[in-house]
Amino acid sequence: MARRSKDALGKAARHAAILEALATDPTVRISTLADGFNVSAETVRRDVEELSARGMVRRTYGGASASHPAVQPGLGERERVLVAERSRIGREAAALVEEGAVVMLDAGSTTTHFARALAARGVRATLLTNSLDAALAAGTSEALRVLVAPGELSVVERGLYGAETHAFLRRFNVDMAVIGASGLTEEGPCEAESRAAWVKRAMLERAERRLLLADSSKFGRAFLEVLAPLESLTDVVTEAPPPAALEAALGKCGTRLTIAADS
Repeated sequence: MARRSKDALGKAARHAAILEALATDPTVRISTLADGFNVSAETVRRDVEELSARGMVRRTYGGASASHPAVQPGLGERERVLVAERSRIGREAAALVEEGAVVMLDAGSTTTHFARALAARGVRATLLTNSLDAALAAGTSEALRVLVAPGELSVVERGLYGAETHAFLRRFNVDMAVIGASGLTEEGPCEAESRAAWVKRAMLERAERRLLLADSSKFGRAFLEVLAPLESLTDVVTEAPPPAALEAALGKCGTRLTIAADS
C-alpha cells in the first residue's frame, strides 16, 4: 500500500473541502479531488460515500454532486462535523450578548454551541428557545433565565415546532435573535426544512439585532426555502472568510461579518 504523503489532507479537512467545492460547482470529480488532496482516489471515494450516507452530498458516477435542496443530515450527524469550528463561532457570538439582554435562539448544532458558551460566560440574560439541547446547556448557568417554546417535538432535531411555537415567539420583544441555517447565498440564508424555516423567521421578526451563525461549509449552498433577504441580517458570525462575491454582498447590505478567531 502506498504511503500517504505528509502533505495529504486529513479526513475532516477533506470533507470540509468537498462541501466547499460543491458550494461553487454543482459536481466534482473524484480524480480531481484526489489530486488536490494528495490522497488516493479510493480514499476520496470513501469520503464521498460517508458524506452521502449523511445526506450531505449525492454520489454520482465518478464523483459527487450537491445534495437535494430539501434534504439535510439530522442534528446528530451535523453536530459531529466541524466541531471545533462551530465551537469557535458559538463563543464569538456569545461574547456579543450584553448584560440583561433578551435573546431568541433556534435549534441547531452551532446554536447549541452558542448556548454552552453563553452559560460559561455567566452573563445575566434571558434566553427563549425551541431547542431542548440549548435549553439544557443554558440551564447550567444560574445567571440565565431560560424559557422553552411549546410545540410538537422533533426527536431528530431535538427541537419544538409548529403553530404553538410561532404563537409563543410572537409574544415577546427581544434584543437579539440568533439562528443557524442550512446554507447562505447572496440571496440570503436558506433552510432545508420548512418547519424550521418558519421558526427562524418568527425569531428574526421579533429582534432588533439578528445574527446568523454559519460555518464555512454553508457558503454558497442553496436549500429549499430562503429564510429572509440577506439585508435582514445585522450580523453573520463564521470561522473563515466567505467567497468574494458573498462577502461583497454582505458588505453592500451593511451586515457585520465577524470571523471567529482560532484560539
